[in-house]
Amino acid sequence: MPTYQYCSVARDGHLTIITLNRPEVMNSLHYEADLELQSVWDDFAADPDQWVAIVTGAGDRAFCTGNDLKAHAAKDTAREFPPGGFAGLTRRFNLDKPVIAAVNGIAMGGGFELALACDVIIAAENAFFALSEPLVGLAPIAGGVQYLPRAIGMPRAMGILLTGRRVPAREAMELGILTAMAPASGALEEARKWAAQMLACSPSALRAIKEVARKTLLDTNFEQNFLEARQFPAVQRMYAGEDYREGPRAFAEKRKPQWTNK
Repeated sequence: MPTYQYCSVARDGHLTIITLNRPEVMNSLHYEADLELQSVWDDFAADPDQWVAIVTGAGDRAFCTGNDLKAHAAKDTAREFPPGGFAGLTRRFNLDKPVIAAVNGIAMGGGFELALACDVIIAAENAFFALSEPLVGLAPIAGGVQYLPRAIGMPRAMGILLTGRRVPAREAMELGILTAMAPASGALEEARKWAAQMLACSPSALRAIKEVARKTLLDTNFEQNFLEARQFPAVQRMYAGEDYREGPRAFAEKRKPQWTNK
């Protein structure tokens, strides 16, 4: 098995467990980490002996806090993504194998988007979720804007998207974001239980179920609009504006951003 720099991969029978392994930055990801994960998901998709995957984060503090804003600030350009999207998964529309998110702590920004791209979300009771991009001059178009309204409806989703507010695990469960909750530090153990139930089923049946469900809910127009979202006029204005650079710079410099709307 290859050696990875930004994640670890373990196989247990027909189960693959992918762990984001950047605990020093709360498992936030940059483009290089996305590329590595793109390869990991490619391998999982292509391996006929691997039927179900769990994705989680190293440590108990964070599942993933999204985009590595310090790396973003250093490049001062629009965030790039591999074909599979953030973490190599958020716009991987042709993966028909079940994927479980074991959210063991904070899931913010791209971390929340990564969880939303999974089929089942298990969260520790002390976890919380947020699409905090607008607070740093960005927009959650790597999956948050697209997936969340479909998961919980437009009014409740917009209340999260337009504020960047934090959603505790219990509220996320009530809103319908989660499949199940687990005790603190117990997300991966609970995710393994769900994976075991899936592995007792026919893998071809599960793949058929996932393909039909996703193609029914996320039709061709969804995929096209998702892939073209970076070209929408408002998004282009955001990328070209000073606020898009000011937000990550302010985060890196540990100060409040000074918005100009220019």
